[in-house]
Amino acid sequence: MTAPPLMSVGSPPLPPTVAVDPGVVPDTLDESPLIPADMHPPVDLAEDLERFNARLATYLKPEDITRVGGAYVFADAAHRGQMRISGAPYISHPLAVAETLAGWHLDAHALIAALLHDVMEDTAITKEQIAERFGKVAAELVDGVSKLDRIEHQSFEEAQAENFRKMLLAMARDVRVILIKLADRLHNMQTLDAMRPEKRRRIARETLDIYAPIANRLGLNALYRELQELAFRHAHPLRYRVLSKAVKGARGNRREVVNKILEAIRKALPAAGIDADVMGREKHLYGIYRKMRDKHLSFSQVLDIYGFRIVVKDRPTCYLALGALHALYQPVPGKFKDYIAIPKANGYQSLHTTLIGPFGTPAEIQIRNADMHHIAESGVASHWLYKDESALDQLQKKTHKWLQSLVELQSTTGDSSEFLESVKVDLFPSEVYVFSPKGKIFALPRGSTPVDLAYAVHTDIGDRCIACRINFEAMPLRTELRNGDRVEIVTAANAAPNPAWLGYVKSARARSRIRHFLNTKQNEESAALGERLLGDALRDLGLALAKLPAQAWDRFRRASGARSQRAVLADIGLGKRLPAIVARRLAEGVEPAAPGVAPEGRAHQAILIHGAEGVAVRLGNCCRPIPGDPIVGLIRKGQGLVVHTHDCLAIAKLRSERGNWIDVEWEPDITGMFEASIRVVVRNVRGVLARLAAGIAETDSNIVNISMDKDSGEATTLFFTLQVTDRIHLARILRAMRRVPEVVRITRYVDPKQH
Repeated sequence: MTAPPLMSVGSPPLPPTVAVDPGVVPDTLDESPLIPADMHPPVDLAEDLERFNARLATYLKPEDITRVGGAYVFADAAHRGQMRISGAPYISHPLAVAETLAGWHLDAHALIAALLHDVMEDTAITKEQIAERFGKVAAELVDGVSKLDRIEHQSFEEAQAENFRKMLLAMARDVRVILIKLADRLHNMQTLDAMRPEKRRRIARETLDIYAPIANRLGLNALYRELQELAFRHAHPLRYRVLSKAVKGARGNRREVVNKILEAIRKALPAAGIDADVMGREKHLYGIYRKMRDKHLSFSQVLDIYGFRIVVKDRPTCYLALGALHALYQPVPGKFKDYIAIPKANGYQSLHTTLIGPFGTPAEIQIRNADMHHIAESGVASHWLYKDESALDQLQKKTHKWLQSLVELQSTTGDSSEFLESVKVDLFPSEVYVFSPKGKIFALPRGSTPVDLAYAVHTDIGDRCIACRINFEAMPLRTELRNGDRVEIVTAANAAPNPAWLGYVKSARARSRIRHFLNTKQNEESAALGERLLGDALRDLGLALAKLPAQAWDRFRRASGARSQRAVLADIGLGKRLPAIVARRLAEGVEPAAPGVAPEGRAHQAILIHGAEGVAVRLGNCCRPIPGDPIVGLIRKGQGLVVHTHDCLAIAKLRSERGNWIDVEWEPDITGMFEASIRVVVRNVRGVLARLAAGIAETDSNIVNISMDKDSGEATTLFFTLQVTDRIHLARILRAMRRVPEVVRITRYVDPKQH
């Protein structure tokens, strides 16, 4: 049964009754399932509609074609009178987007959403109205693609980040959202010439940073390359023109070499009993440009601007073809990659090798079978194009896993900008493959460390990670992993993430999980500290925190806009609210527990410092206080309580904040190790450092860090960071170091850079 045409070139235009206000949903549109081809003769929509109809007729049922036709008529009426900057009727844009999706054989819901994807954004039509006419699925897809223009944001960048956040989370629920958005971006890039130059550059940059990597992550290789080329042309028009001219010139110079390689491959494979399709391909301009930029090469130094693709019948034949080619030309060592045995994260599979062809010209070769070729070109869209492909199972699992990771990121990141940055880390394809002790392969971003692997295995493994063994050797956690490393993670039951890990982890999952843990811990500790500070302030007013009536807290929350009592306490602990002010506002209308006692008669209780407070209470990095030092505390906004020695230079600079100073004391029975910095001036003779280290070791101390002044003559200044228990222990260490004859002067050191 053949499907009825979606349009007819000779169809009459819609009657005047259909030309409606964009904010009104026309009831009469369902009566005409056909798309009138002659509605907009200036841009020759008839030809576009005819091509679109032909694509739909190849795979959609007649009833689905009728529904898509209704969506077109609806969209055209909603956008009636709207024009693109190029002067074309606006309906030409959603039609182009839907045509791209039809090329991927997407279903009727996606095509309807593509035709309607701008009506919520550009007209007064609502999601509920779309759901009523075209179903809930199409309405959800349109909502996922629509921007958040009606929400106020602090800046354009924040608005864009929030839009991406919404779009990516909608994509996690239904991958068709991002396919519609990518097709939308493709047509916008194809028609970008009508925009102002600065806007063209901004949109092109955004495409290179976000949309092209997403297309690559989903395996849409053809779309990925086209977006890159279009973005490169608009972001760097002069470079694009110069490079394009150079490549055209090189075609003539290198045609003989390319043809010779192509002919040799086409003879060698049949001679080895291999039936294959062999294609020569020119590298894309952006790929050449990026290679020149990253490796600091001139165009004449980029020899491999041509590559060759070989498609064979099955997987074993891929390896047979590889052997035949390596016998034909010399392979370049280290340039072979087996993406068949270890596919890329987006499901891509091929063998890659580089051969030295005639006249020393390198030739890049890709070898794959037909199934791999479909997935390499269409990626996740293969789900609709080639539903019988067994290889799609693995691709769908990988895509689903990545999409679910977006949902996890959403729950552990703070604002939209942080979420977007985390996603961008995972969008760029450079990967390193490592093995667990049981032989399981993990793909991680290049530059990843054992901490990244620990979080890739499980969040609990990452949180409790304390050490690692790489290829059976104990190595630091910040060690950069290389392809093929065997990595074993060592955990401890009471371990916790270290804030320093954020300085070297690469994966978005690890970064978001560490931040989530630290933020949670900071809130808990800040709330506990805030409770102590508020309790002291209330005692000055003759009140007890535990006996405050609930009405006082309710009144304060309503007046201040605080979310909860715990949030107020956390803000106090972080220095965002002053405890005295909060106490006075809470005390309004509350009778003191002991009204006869004057506030001045109530002694403050000093906060006890035991050295392991964590995030909310920290020891100053400038003066590094240790038990036995006279100390003072300072509440600073967003930092919590920072403890300094009483003579720290930072305290003198912060006299204006005296109202934020807090009484603190060391815990009487304090234990543990603290860091202390010392400066030692020594005569520059051989072996002096070894003698100093031996003296430190004899006093049961450990050297955390050591550095020296670069200017060294007869005397050298050494800086040590040592682990000590208290001032008495430090004094013993200094005495031991003074016994070294070469020591000229030794003092405790305060780092001026930390003030």
